[in-house]
Amino acid sequence: MNSANTRTAGVYTAGALFSLGFFFFVDAATFSRSARNGSEVHVKFVDWIPGICSALGMLVINSIEKGRLNADSYSYSGNGVAWKARLVLFLGFALMAGGLAGSVTVMVLKYVVPEYPFPTLWFGVANVVANALIMLSSVVLWISQNMEDDYTYNLAL
Repeated sequence: MNSANTRTAGVYTAGALFSLGFFFFVDAATFSRSARNGSEVHVKFVDWIPGICSALGMLVINSIEKGRLNADSYSYSGNGVAWKARLVLFLGFALMAGGLAGSVTVMVLKYVVPEYPFPTLWFGVANVVANALIMLSSVVLWISQNMEDDYTYNLAL
């Protein structure tokens, strides 16, 4: 398998993981408002915040090219490009880690501590699963987009 096909497969895999993660969360959110819920607990905005943080972290991480992490001041305009790129990459991973930690916190405080049964507990579990899949899809996408191809020519002006 050549590098172009591997890169394409990685991008599709990342997209599938991202959509599967959001499917789990949207499924839990719609089930919480349905008549089959059987409880007074619903998915509210507080449950959406970790997913929003993870999605923003994914956007931040995948907006950085791998080459900028090792960039010198002659490759791009300005000084300290590599330092700035590493800082932005760290902030993206911090957003995603905060989203995952926030989803675990929401699950524990909102669903586990009050000891809700499993159909209601699924709302918290789906939130954690969604954030973990978004995090995994971001890593897969970043690695697959930044794969080096032996036959790629980088033209610099």
